[in-house]
This record gives sequence, C-alpha cells and structure tokens, in this order.
Amino acid sequence: MHEYSTPPLGRVPPSDSLSATVFRRAEADPRAVMLRRRLPDGSWRDVTASEFRTEVAALANGLIAAGIAAGDRIALMSRTRYEWTLVDYATWAVGAITVPVYETSSAEQAEWILRDSAARAVFAETDVHEQVIASVRAGLPGLQYLWRIDDLDLMARRGADVPADALALRLAGTAAADLATIVYTSGTTGLPKGCELSHGCLLADVRNAVAALPELFGEPGASTLLFLPLAHVFARIIQVGMLDSGAVLGHWPDPNTLAGGLAEFRPSFVLAVPRVFEKIYYEARRRASANRAGGRIFPAAARAAVEWSEALAAGKRAGPLRAARHVVFDVLVYRRLRAAAGGRVRYAISGGGPLTEVLGHFFRGAGITVLEGYGLTEAAGAATVNRPGRNKIGTVGLPLPGVAIRIADDGQVLVRGDNVFAGYWRDPAATREALDRDGWLHTGDVGELDDEGMLRVTGRLKELIVTAGGINVAPAVLEERVRAHPLVSHCLVVGDGRPYIGCLITLDPQELEHWKQEHRRPAGASAQGLAADPDLFADIQQAVAEANKAVSRAESIRRFRILPGDFTEAAGQVTPSGKVRRSAVVRDFADDIDMLYA
Repeated sequence: MHEYSTPPLGRVPPSDSLSATVFRRAEADPRAVMLRRRLPDGSWRDVTASEFRTEVAALANGLIAAGIAAGDRIALMSRTRYEWTLVDYATWAVGAITVPVYETSSAEQAEWILRDSAARAVFAETDVHEQVIASVRAGLPGLQYLWRIDDLDLMARRGADVPADALALRLAGTAAADLATIVYTSGTTGLPKGCELSHGCLLADVRNAVAALPELFGEPGASTLLFLPLAHVFARIIQVGMLDSGAVLGHWPDPNTLAGGLAEFRPSFVLAVPRVFEKIYYEARRRASANRAGGRIFPAAARAAVEWSEALAAGKRAGPLRAARHVVFDVLVYRRLRAAAGGRVRYAISGGGPLTEVLGHFFRGAGITVLEGYGLTEAAGAATVNRPGRNKIGTVGLPLPGVAIRIADDGQVLVRGDNVFAGYWRDPAATREALDRDGWLHTGDVGELDDEGMLRVTGRLKELIVTAGGINVAPAVLEERVRAHPLVSHCLVVGDGRPYIGCLITLDPQELEHWKQEHRRPAGASAQGLAADPDLFADIQQAVAEANKAVSRAESIRRFRILPGDFTEAAGQVTPSGKVRRSAVVRDFADDIDMLYA
C-alpha cells in the first residue's frame, strides 16, 4: 500500500482559536475542573474553567498594558509548570505568538532562537535562565522585555486599568489561520528551524486525535500529568488536547521525580517518550531483583506478559495454564507496576521515537496498553497513532482522521492534512524543500504502510549508511535495539564507506552505578576504567547480538566501542530533546571510529 487516509472527525471553524477554548469552556461549565495545580506545600488544588479564564484574562490585560501587539513574539524559557500554560493561553488571547526555548538551552542556542524569531519579550523561570538571556541580550536589539515567570501576579495587576473591551477585540481578531507558535526543530543537521504552527493547525491535530481516542480523553475523570518539556511539540499538543477536550491537566517539572508525581496525581493515562517506559521497566526489574525470590519471579513474569500480549495480537485465547500464570503474576508483579503509575492508568501513548516491540508487549501484558504514535514538529506533533481497539505493536498506527500518509518512490514518508505547518519561519527555501505543490510534507523518514494502513517507520532518509561493499543499512533499527539495554545511554551506528558496520556506545551513569553494585566493582570505577571489564563487555555484547537479530549478516554490527563518557548537550552532540547530532559525534569521535576499523 502506498497511501492511506480517513476523513476528519474534528472540525475547526475559520473563526476559532486556541484562546477561545478557555472562554468557551468557562461560559459552558464554569465550575468544571480544567487543571490541577500543585501548591508549594505539596497539595493539589483544582482550577475550574472560570478560575482559569479569570487568570488568563488578567495576564492578557497585563500584556496589553505592556504594549504587546498582535503578532509579537513572546518567548518562554522554563520547566513544565502551570504558569507555562497560563502564559501560553494569555499570549494567544492577545493575538501574540509564543516561542518556546528549552530550559536546558545554552546561551548560544537561546540567542539563535530569540534573534531568529525576533522575540520582543521573554519569560524566564530561574536566575540561571535570566542570566543566560542577559548574557546575549546585547545582540538582541528587538528584545524589549525580560520578565520572570514567578511575577505573573504583578503583571496581571498592571493590566487592571486596561479597558474591558480591549481583550474582547483581541480575541475577536484572532482566527484559526493566524500564527500561534513558532516551535524550533531539534537541529540535528544544522541550526534549528522555526516551524510556523497556526491556531487551526494545532486544533485540527488535537481534535482529530481526541476523536480517535475516546477511551483516553472521553472517559469520566480523564486526566494526565504532563512532565515532558513544553518546549517540545509533543508536550504542547498534550496541553492543547487536554484543555480542548475537557480532560484534566496537571504539570510536573522534574522527570527524575516522576514516580512521586504519578503517585500524587493518579492520572488515568500518561503520554511519554520511549525512554520513560524503558526506565519504568528497568526500575521495576531492579526492585524485584533486590531479593533472591524477586530476582527469579520478575524475568518469568516479564516473559509471561510478553507471551500473553503476543497471543492477544495473534487472536489466540489463553489456555488454562497460561491464564492461571497470568493471574499469579498479576498479583506478584503487574499490580505493583500499575500502582507505581498511580493505580489508574490503563492506556499510555508513546511518541518522539521508536518503542521496542518487547516493551510494547510487556506493558500490554501487565495491564497498561501503550499506544505508539508518530509525528514531527512540522505536522503539529502527531500524524498517526495506534488505537485501543486496533493496536498493532511494532507499528506507529493508522493516520489520524483527516491525515493522509503516502510512501514515495524512494521510501520517504509523506504527510498531508490540516495539521501540517505553513512553513519555516523566514526560510522560504527550506519550506519549498519540505512542502511540495500538492501540500505533501516530505518528512525525511523512511517507512512502509501495511495492508491495514498501519505505518512502520524504519529510519531516516539522509542517515542511510552505504558500506564499502555497497550494502545499504538503516542505522535506526540497530540503534534503537541496542539502546533498549538498560546499561546503554546512546548508540551511534557507523560504517559509511567502511568495510563493515560498527557502533559507538555510551553508558547510562545511573545504570552503571547499579551494575557496579550488583557485580561488586569499586564504587569509584569509571566507564573508561570498566570498558575492558569482561562482564560489562559481555552485557553490551548481548545487547548488540539482540540488535543484530533484526538485520541480515551484511547489515549487522561487527565491532563496537564503549566510550568513556556520554554524549552531551553542552558539547553539541545531543539536542535539547535528546536526539543525537550524528555529524557532531562523528566529528568529535573520529579517532574512536577509526579504531573500530584498525
């Protein structure tokens, strides 16, 4: 199959806008809980639709009082928190455009985004963020305001004297076709490019996603805890989807303490990147292995969960013995896993990268169905997703309603729909390269559609490796499987123009500490010092061997090298969203790559 689409289920009237959602919901049901906000004492307070409208309107009036005009760009540099959402919607209410900046961004990265977007104002969360922006402000003549996100009450008070009809005129003057946000790409192949996403683009994406997933968004008491960085488009569409659908949204700023957040908030579903699911699995395994009995039970329970899910996928009924084992393991293992997610989670959505099939089967067998999806910034974040009733593990699901997926002659995945962006900010050449005359977005990803219309993404078009023997190798297949091992932080497959495929591997510092304890190695031993350790080498060799099962011998990894440290954002080797910059790593570790072929 070369193309698949279904009609749209969610409509966006031309006069609609993101900010209109807030005022419409407050008018329809003012006492409905719209968000849940964590207070400094650790308690959670419900925020009703009426209360949120009042806060948005007050802050919006403060922006008007500061002279912010429709079309002005306002940047945000902050962790994921309630105030980010408040600023987002207040900015949209006055017809301005939000420009997210990762809170981990360097001064150089922040300067590029602020200068390229010609931001007039920026909200900063911490002293560090303020210092980063202040250090480059001399090169940003258009940046008029630097505000602290903790001073929103002060700004709202400054807008108290703004005429009552001023905000109403701004709201009425904002339409679906107007630009809402400029979200910058990861910049894996060069400087980040600003993707122009309109109000209608984001609303079309979330309304069709919500319509396709009523089991998540339409259930009574539906809620989620947002912990992904709101500078990433995946988190932004979660935010918009929750507020537009009527589900309750909460925020959690620190992914490292997510377990505590899930226990407090108790969401009905979660949305995360694959690395989060990997961490949950390995943490559950580690806890079970703390005692001898658990160390024996967990591997058996994991196998049973995978077998249960695989049988379900094949349409087979579980026999009495398998059903009995599943019940026993549910009591001993699976129930505890679900409790760690808050106890209410039945479904989860995974996006932002590939999830291994084994983990997909494990979580479904354990009682949490992970629905893998696919999207990119240029498509407002989501283009396809598996459904609870049609979940084909190993694929990224069917196109969303109103979205068409086509496979080009070179294998590239093309996307068309109302969710596709208008173009790159002030970059018409890049826009023409990404969008053809018929409105198809050329994603740069390689994939295939099966006979059911399910999309499987197999790699990146520009990352295809051609060995000296003329063998074409898609590195993503190997990299994602190697990285599935708990000890591995990053994996970069190399071999372009070389006699065989090799790879560079970095170790996860936290997992390495656990490994040293389990294997009684010195606490101070470094990754560099342990690179030649036979037990560590054997564990990584096992990860490589598992990855090689997915490809032919000619495409398999023949040699690997464990690096002394991890790839870092500070060194320019990893983007703020965690993607590896291949060219930077190949440049910085050229000697290590040469040693693979010595």
